[in-house]
Amino acid sequence: MKDLKKYSNKTKAAFILLIVMVIILLNNFNTLQDSKKRNENINAIFNDRLVVEQYIFKYANELHFIKANAIQIDLNDSQKSENITKALNKIKSINTLYLKTVLTANEEQFFKSFLSSCAAINKQTQNKNWNQIGNSSNEAIETLVKLSNLQIKEAKLKVDHSNALHNGLTSLGELEIALLVILSGITTYLLMAKKIKVKIPEAPSLN
Repeated sequence: MKDLKKYSNKTKAAFILLIVMVIILLNNFNTLQDSKKRNENINAIFNDRLVVEQYIFKYANELHFIKANAIQIDLNDSQKSENITKALNKIKSINTLYLKTVLTANEEQFFKSFLSSCAAINKQTQNKNWNQIGNSSNEAIETLVKLSNLQIKEAKLKVDHSNALHNGLTSLGELEIALLVILSGITTYLLMAKKIKVKIPEAPSLN
């Protein structure tokens, strides 16, 4: 306390200003990091969830096409095999895009199951086991439903995380405003302290 008295009010004001500015700079750095995380979450929701949902929709269309061809009575074995092989090739092309997205551990497990069903369909097509193709297609479609539900769950987690970051950024903004208000009040007081002179009235003379 004795050391503080050695400094002028302007020095004290400058010191307080420095401390508050350091706090605000740290808050701004944290804000930038949180903003970056929010941006990453938004990109992940689009690239790894919404886009993947589109891939799942295309998968389902091809599998329904495969089922329909397998039970089509007016097609011969050669025609069925050709149509189903084309559909499987389309699925393979989608696989390349799907694997470029970020997969969670559960998603990897479901996707491997889906690939196994597709491999089974391919083998059954070569062996002309048309009845079994329907069952394998249904298994693949059920796996797609699980993958689709997983996209919703993961997207919700990203949204919740983004909302939490937003709330944190709002709190930091309110803290900065409060610090600036306090800073301006303290600085004004210190700078004006020497100019304020309190006059103590003299006691009335008894003479």
